[in-house]
Amino acid sequence: MNIDNNTIVTALRRVRDPKTGLDVISQKMISNLKIDAKNVSFTLKVSAKDPEVKSTLNFACIKAINEEYPDAQVHVHMEQEAPTGSAGAKGRALPQIKNIIAVASGKGGVGKSTVTTNLAIALRDKGAKVGIMDADLYGPSIPTMMGTTAQRPQVKKLYGQNKILPIESHGIHMISIGNIVEPEQAVVLRGPRLGGIIRQFINECLWPELDYLLIDLPPGTGDIQLTLVQAIPITGAVMVTTPQEVSVIDAVKAMNMFMLPNVNVPILGVVENMAWFTPAELPDNKYQIFGSGGGMSLARKANSMLLGQLPLIQSVREAGDRGTPAILDQNNKVKNFISDISDNLIRQVNIRNEALAPTEVVKIVN
Repeated sequence: MNIDNNTIVTALRRVRDPKTGLDVISQKMISNLKIDAKNVSFTLKVSAKDPEVKSTLNFACIKAINEEYPDAQVHVHMEQEAPTGSAGAKGRALPQIKNIIAVASGKGGVGKSTVTTNLAIALRDKGAKVGIMDADLYGPSIPTMMGTTAQRPQVKKLYGQNKILPIESHGIHMISIGNIVEPEQAVVLRGPRLGGIIRQFINECLWPELDYLLIDLPPGTGDIQLTLVQAIPITGAVMVTTPQEVSVIDAVKAMNMFMLPNVNVPILGVVENMAWFTPAELPDNKYQIFGSGGGMSLARKANSMLLGQLPLIQSVREAGDRGTPAILDQNNKVKNFISDISDNLIRQVNIRNEALAPTEVVKIVN
């Protein structure tokens, strides 16, 4: 019996990592593959300490190879992978995601979800693989803005466990409680249950490999924010505010949570939304109805930068209500503003990853 190396690799591509749902070959979990007559041996690098996960992967690899070569003797050497310190490293939640970015605000109504959806598509347009996690469980806006209110996420069995498949819209992978409960159903949850749903979005969703996962946070500094910083290493935060003082004051409080010594999430920058009003019939006019300077003031307090300003334009609101973010309209004036913000964000993420150590999840100390 001649055992072909390529056939073995193809067989192992059918074996999925139970944490990510991705195959063990693309995850680079297989090394030292050797074939000697009927013997097939290799090293399987695993990050999970759970012995059941190791056993599941071990038998899955053997089964996949024996389906191609029933007489093959398969020897799997299990190797515990040492933590690498990377924010997206194996051994942590969501190892297949390179950068996790929280989009936050101090108060509601500042356009945080509008910024999130348009920014996600701008990053996609630059060749990135992007996802959105809608963490605003009480007021989920992402399904409306992405045009998925009628869709429900599918469930896939993986090694006997039910896993959620994120919905894809406009090339963006997304999950939201708004796609799980009925549109008019009130979400009435206490803190522990809120945290449980967020952990489901993290651990029970089969997120694909992504360059950026944008997390649309609820306003403020509540249980959801605390759950996230305890569960996943957030690359950095983008603060959204309007120019007016009352918005900036609340944004400072939300920002300071990320800057606490035991949280230590870098502030990547600030987006000033509704920076001025431009009516459609007077496209060259700017009316600063919410004042000016708030975004720059917040950026200085964060020792960060103003990623950009967005005008208050009626067509942006209309596009979000239709489920087709404004950036998809080539003629919408907001497109260039969002594109510039995404360029600045990419630059800030690269600088952050080169200059700073990866963010650590917050440890709970009793």
